[in-house]
Amino acid sequence: MSMQPTPWPEPDAQVAAAIKAIYRRRELPLAVSVRDMLGEVFPDEGFVSAFGVRGRPGYSPGRLALVSVLQMAERLTDRQAAEAAGRDLSWKYALGLALDDPGFDHSVLPEFRARVVNGGLEHHLLDVLLAALMDKGLVKAGGKQRTDSTHVVSAVRDLNRLELAGESVRAALEAVVAAAPDWFAAVFDVAGWSARYGRRIDSWRLPASQAKRDQLAGDYGGDGFALVRAVYSASAPVWLRELPAVQVLRTVLLQNYYVHQDKTGKQVIRRRDAQKDGIPPAPSRITSPYDRDARWAAKGEELFWCGYKVHITETCDDAAQPEPAAGQPDPPNVITNVATTDATVPDVAMTAPIHGMLAERGLAPGEHYLDSGYPSAALVVSSMVEHGIELVTPLLADTSAQAKAAAGYDRSAFAFDFQTRTATCPQGQISSAWTPCIQDGTAKIVVTFPAIGCIRCPARQLCTRRKKGGRQVTVPPREIHQAQLKARAEQATGAWQVRYARRAGAEGTINQALDLGIRRARYRGIDKTRLQHVLTACALNLIRLNAYWNGHPLDRTRTSHISRLTVDLAA
Repeated sequence: MSMQPTPWPEPDAQVAAAIKAIYRRRELPLAVSVRDMLGEVFPDEGFVSAFGVRGRPGYSPGRLALVSVLQMAERLTDRQAAEAAGRDLSWKYALGLALDDPGFDHSVLPEFRARVVNGGLEHHLLDVLLAALMDKGLVKAGGKQRTDSTHVVSAVRDLNRLELAGESVRAALEAVVAAAPDWFAAVFDVAGWSARYGRRIDSWRLPASQAKRDQLAGDYGGDGFALVRAVYSASAPVWLRELPAVQVLRTVLLQNYYVHQDKTGKQVIRRRDAQKDGIPPAPSRITSPYDRDARWAAKGEELFWCGYKVHITETCDDAAQPEPAAGQPDPPNVITNVATTDATVPDVAMTAPIHGMLAERGLAPGEHYLDSGYPSAALVVSSMVEHGIELVTPLLADTSAQAKAAAGYDRSAFAFDFQTRTATCPQGQISSAWTPCIQDGTAKIVVTFPAIGCIRCPARQLCTRRKKGGRQVTVPPREIHQAQLKARAEQATGAWQVRYARRAGAEGTINQALDLGIRRARYRGIDKTRLQHVLTACALNLIRLNAYWNGHPLDRTRTSHISRLTVDLAA
């Protein structure tokens, strides 16, 4: 399929006349407002790299991008979105279609998404939209922004380890039989395999007893290894090894089974025991043969899910003062970035990447409001040095035993002199060693006090639980230590709490995104899920802009009816 970039047609005269007649006393629908205010939102030129230059001409990718965004805004399926393009006058107006244009087949949309993902253009749509809003002065760098995350449930069934083993064998079996049915029939007993794997593993009840479950797990493991060995044998077509389902089966077997020889020399295949044999950590453990990117994760004691995590960043500048002229409402908060990861990636690992993406768009904020899961003392320093971003966020408290018990001498009770490389304890004892090191990939300094002085100290019980030797205190490098002390002192003040209240609005954005289905993946795989989240972010921006263009004020707080009446009477 090829694509020749062409400008979008102007709205059809008949369609425009019908829109004008229908909505002459009502607010214009979203699609019409977008076309009137932003014009050709997603030009075809930006998608050239995802399409060939030879072959059958394809549908305009720019218009398909707008259809995909409107599809998210109205929570439509592919079939419903394709029907809307050929039936809804507002969509025809936005796309520049003639009144009698039937639109396109719904199968075009998944093909478009696949090309966007394969071309690495998932973030292109948001980039283009934000560039247009920057030109109109609706978003700019250096302001205030906030970020929050939420969990995303994958588009596959949740499987326990036993179901995962059986379903992985079944998925690989289906792929092999579809690719080389004659070879499989010549090697295996088709009837026997069909009896066990003819239906989904989770469609029937698993055995209740542990002994029978262990036996079934062994059967799945034996079948899986037999299938893999056959595929990798000299008599099998070489290309069978490249089937994705076969690769997934190999990984699942490696992660969940242990192969050894018993005393008689017989090969034994058994399921791995987490305590005895060990299993891979969650970030690398496959949870479904149909979505290799989904991962199990937990948050707190109640939330446990399989899938992904999405981080949404939006502007949150102050309301205009004085009030805008002619009753114009304040500009809306604009989503400036959306980042999708697997469920196991902690928030703190995304702070720097989010800053990098914002800087690439020319939208790095001056102040970034985050919850306590995103920052570290090192990030407070590096964000200011690299991007000029001030992190407005509570740093986690000291986690030492003394700090947790609120009794004794924690790190804040010691005085550190980085110039002389010494520390002084609350009793006036001078340290005997100053040792820079790397702990968990982070630069640290371990300060040790002399054993004789600590043993004889009358306050030893307040300082350390060690039975031998002197107290050891771990401190970060000077810049990070000073930033940590400053941040913890500031966040204890009332003024800082008032300032930090701005971050709470991120919860409202997450709630609005939930209305568009952001918490449940529509597609399989992290790349397509990332594209879904970008489309959702674009849809949220257009919904907010449509309200702004139609003169709806931005409700920054929830106000009761009686409070509104009080304000109106006072005015």
